[in-house]
Amino acid sequence: MLEQLFGSRTRVKLLRLFLTNPTTPFYVREISRKVDEQLNSVRRELANLASLGIVEATAEQDKKYYQLNTGFVLAAELKAVILKSQLLMEQDLIKKIRESGKVKYLALTGIFTNAKQPLTDILVVGKVDRSVLVRAIERFQREVGKEVNYTLLSLREYNERRGLGDKFLLGILNSPQMVVVDELNEP
Repeated sequence: MLEQLFGSRTRVKLLRLFLTNPTTPFYVREISRKVDEQLNSVRRELANLASLGIVEATAEQDKKYYQLNTGFVLAAELKAVILKSQLLMEQDLIKKIRESGKVKYLALTGIFTNAKQPLTDILVVGKVDRSVLVRAIERFQREVGKEVNYTLLSLREYNERRGLGDKFLLGILNSPQMVVVDELNEP
């Protein structure tokens, strides 16, 4: 959606990276890896964003670093657009996960709740086609430019771990989360 609005997939990914990490400087190759785009495309779009005043470039130890210009007059508005588009992508991710099989429990945590040291970002319990789940998560990762860790448990494994007081599972369940599906007590 934003690619059509902003004219370039790479530009959208760069905006998302800088607007969600406003105080972090990145060097060009690091940016290319994080947004999963070709180096030349990244350089071209960085030059565009710098000419608009959205990002600032600094040289340090033979590397050129780019960072959001927090004084850019439209920074807050651009961030709002990026965050709203991310909500739409999250809704699409949830839909795809639900369509991947019989989901008994689905919780978003970690990057979705800004948890400080998350054990995982997505907890899925149920009988799910792992390849469909992985494709949906990989697509989401490419769109938002962030790594997303997931935990997939069968209902049996979930019940066993919960019964044993598994620290990993209890850590996830006791962390801030958005529960999307909770059918654990249903037959």
